[in-house]
Amino acid sequence: MESHVPDLIKFLDASPVNFFAAEEITHRLDEAGYTRLDAAEKWDLTHGGRYYIVKNHSAVIAFELSAEAPDAGYKIISAHSDSPGFRIKPHGEINCENSIVKLNTEVYGGPILYTWFDRPLSLAGRVMLRSKNILRPETRLVRFRRPLLTIPHLAIHFNRGVNEGNPLSKQKDMLPVIAIVNGQLQRDNLLLNLLATELGVLTSDILDFDLSLYDTTPACLVGLNNEFITSGRLDDLSMAHAALTAILSAPADAKMNRIMAIFDNEETGSGTKQGAASPLLMNTLRRINECLGGNEQDYQQAIARSFMISADNGHALHPNYPEKQDPTNHPALGGGPVIKINANCKYMTDADSAAVFRSVCERAGVPVQYFVNHSDVAGGSTLGNILTSQIDLRGVDMGAAIWAMHSVRETGAAADVDYIIRAFTTFYSPFE
Repeated sequence: MESHVPDLIKFLDASPVNFFAAEEITHRLDEAGYTRLDAAEKWDLTHGGRYYIVKNHSAVIAFELSAEAPDAGYKIISAHSDSPGFRIKPHGEINCENSIVKLNTEVYGGPILYTWFDRPLSLAGRVMLRSKNILRPETRLVRFRRPLLTIPHLAIHFNRGVNEGNPLSKQKDMLPVIAIVNGQLQRDNLLLNLLATELGVLTSDILDFDLSLYDTTPACLVGLNNEFITSGRLDDLSMAHAALTAILSAPADAKMNRIMAIFDNEETGSGTKQGAASPLLMNTLRRINECLGGNEQDYQQAIARSFMISADNGHALHPNYPEKQDPTNHPALGGGPVIKINANCKYMTDADSAAVFRSVCERAGVPVQYFVNHSDVAGGSTLGNILTSQIDLRGVDMGAAIWAMHSVRETGAAADVDYIIRAFTTFYSPFE
């Protein structure tokens, strides 16, 4: 069976930030014949149709409609497009001695800060341009492919205790250097001039921007037998890629509607209009129901028949820190998808939903494993419970086991890429 790992690497390299991840997803949906819908326009949906919507250029919901009645139910896979890192602040240039210019940044989410030092970095994001409609500025995506910046570490000679612990200031230590600039004319509006040149517009046309740093080092395989994949943004773009691949390749399902929901801003709590805490998915499902001729009772029946996979990566057993894991649950790289469980309900998984996902994996011929936090270690949360505060869904939280979550480069297993896509494709396929 052909591996999906090369395609994941291609997807990761095409998606340096959330906006480009959404663009790559929509490009693949377009190629597969999906129709893009506008939330501001009236929808005319048909049974068997395939559609998608985009929210704020960074969240995508795609759906393939069943040939059954409106109350048929939904098979949902959710993931997120964002990853921890650094955003550029407005008026970002900071002029230093010796003609050095650095950029002022703000930390996004919870990155492992010191992994960002001494790397070839660049900029990517969106730029808002003037248009005839004040309420609808033009949006242009921008990505500088060549390395533009680096965050230089302080030499050990000036901090002899660096290897014994090195507290970092996000405002002082983490600012990237971009240039040596001679002359005030070059210093003024350096970033705006750079953007204008790249986009072929006037600096006066630029109203604002959302720009982030990214590591320019491509994703790749490592290991004696190429068994590991290492890349930035595995969390959570590997799950977004798996959901997308599955919905595009699964056979026609005559019984239930298929939904893929890729949200933004999970790393900061999902509390945005494009995040999972918004009514975006609920409104989309209600609108689908209405367009197919359903009423409120049809919608409630459909939700009661539905199931969601909340796909967000988990922690593999680290060979240097086995004591950090739970004593009896040791997720392994290459051991298959990980069901995530928490007694305090940080995840939506319970015995019922875990049994469903385990049955899906068995049908797909895929091994399955469990992640539970060490009882002395607090864990994070993900999309599942946030979405169930909006919609009364059954569902499971799961992901691929990886190392170094939230590092500038994370590591997973190549085998798990194919295992999870196989499980997701089976979930989307017709079965009783």
